Amino acid sequence: SPCRFCLYPGLSEDLVGTHPPGAHSLVAVSVGYFLEDFVDMLCNQKLHQSWELLFHHSVVIVCFGIAVLFHQYVGFALVALLVEINSIFLHLRQILLMANLVHTTCYRLNSIINLGTYVVFRIATLAWMTRWLFLNRENVPPATYAVGTVGMAIMTPMNIILFYRLLRSDFFK
Repeated sequence: SPCRFCLYPGLSEDLVGTHPPGAHSLVAVSVGYFLEDFVDMLCNQKLHQSWELLFHHSVVIVCFGIAVLFHQYVGFALVALLVEINSIFLHLRQILLMANLVHTTCYRLNSIINLGTYVVFRIATLAWMTRWLFLNRENVPPATYAVGTVGMAIMTPMNIILFYRLLRSDFFK
């Protein structure tokens, strides 16, 4: 969470070997969540409806799994979890759509907050992570750098496309 960066300023300088108490557990629990959600989608949704999220979850499970298994890059995974702050508003949007409350003030307000948190916690966070990875490429082992680079190369376009879809759906009908 953002508070961790205030309480542990060293974290922003060393995302490889430094992590505050509880961070490793948080990332491990997140792997469990993504695994459970992955299995749930496989069992309860059609593949053509969920392939993007299944792909997203696969990338996250691999990247976070490496951090958990090797106790390295936990700080980097913690930064990546900032992206999930926006998920609150994405999920609320889905609930409002399922409840047929699209034409309400609540939906409109959520749409605005959703896009704002999307820019701050998804796009800006992924941009910062990509920049960090690039600037620290000499200090990151080639295999880990490859996994991180591929992960960023997959997540960034996926999030830009989803942002465009949200913008088009909620603001440019």
